Amino acid sequence: MPIKIPNALPATEVLQAENIFVMTETRAITQDIRPLKILLLNLMPTKVATETQFARVLGNTPLQVELTLLHTGTRRSKNVSPEHLLSFYRTFDEVKSGKYDGLIITGAPVEHLAFEEVEYWRELCDIMEWSKTHVTSTLHICWGAQAGLYYHYGVPKVNLAEKLFGVYPHEVERKNAILFRGFDDIFHVPHSRHTTVSRADIEAVPTLKILSASPVAGIYAVMTDGGRQVYVTGHPEYDRETLQNEYQRDVAAGKPIAPPENYYPNDDPLVGPLVSWRGSGHLFYANWLNYFVYQTTPYDLGEIS
Repeated sequence: MPIKIPNALPATEVLQAENIFVMTETRAITQDIRPLKILLLNLMPTKVATETQFARVLGNTPLQVELTLLHTGTRRSKNVSPEHLLSFYRTFDEVKSGKYDGLIITGAPVEHLAFEEVEYWRELCDIMEWSKTHVTSTLHICWGAQAGLYYHYGVPKVNLAEKLFGVYPHEVERKNAILFRGFDDIFHVPHSRHTTVSRADIEAVPTLKILSASPVAGIYAVMTDGGRQVYVTGHPEYDRETLQNEYQRDVAAGKPIAPPENYYPNDDPLVGPLVSWRGSGHLFYANWLNYFVYQTTPYDLGEIS
């Protein structure tokens, strides 16, 4: 089944060109089915690229998804036009009276700040608290995962000696974890961050279960019992060029940056990147949608508690 997104959203044309089944609002009104209502809180400055990445992975499943884009009312993005936000995004005040099958909180380039110093921190806390009673399952990505772990459980973020930047091998630690059902013994995930979370801090919280980790990238996936909250420190949704665009941006700005590890063949930036995470990335989001959203959400969203 397709993902339902606005007719004029830039992602629509991109995904159709990739042969991903997209259902526009015009066609969706003829369907007698209740799609999964997924809210995407997009905290990234690259709004259009990020919304396209998530629309791609959520649309490549057998489930029909209605994607609602959310931005913070506290801070307006400088990298996307006000017209785009007005046309395609909503604020928390506009959605907080409703209930949703799933919520995704993206990463954000604010790792250098203490959580409380982030301009929209109070608003984000309100959204995370609201999600406990208005959303079946909330998926936190990268900095969003660190923010969620800190807000809900007091788990601090830890500065890394140098930026973790590249594509790294991971293993599933809980072999019966259905979030990783169908995964290979070793799978790859892109990472791009200056901070991390400590295994000891996670293990000190009885409610949290570590599902997957990497010898290099550290803790990868953490979940509460029942999957109401899922925390992922990497970016399984990244497309081929995401790390390359970040690398080239920093090089052009004169910042000290090494090429992303395990990304270019022979670590040569002059050669195009080699994708090694696409299959597992799509499977990850399909498993989340199926097992922790579709299989657990009530048909009547009003029954979420």
